[in-house]
Amino acid sequence: MTSLGPYASFIVTSYALVTAVVLILIVWITLDYRNQRRRLRELDESGVTQALRTQPRGLAMRDLR
Repeated sequence: MTSLGPYASFIVTSYALVTAVVLILIVWITLDYRNQRRRLRELDESGVTQALRTQPRGLAMRDLR
């Protein structure tokens, strides 16, 4: 640790905190992904389908000519 100089504890602590935050984010994203997949599977099994997309109301390009 002496090769890091007088700021060794700050550097090591910073790296440890960043590593912990990244690991927490990875776990959070993984759990959320599994939850979303489960919810989509439940919706699919219940017969819910994707709604048809329509053009937004208002001016169309042909109205601008």
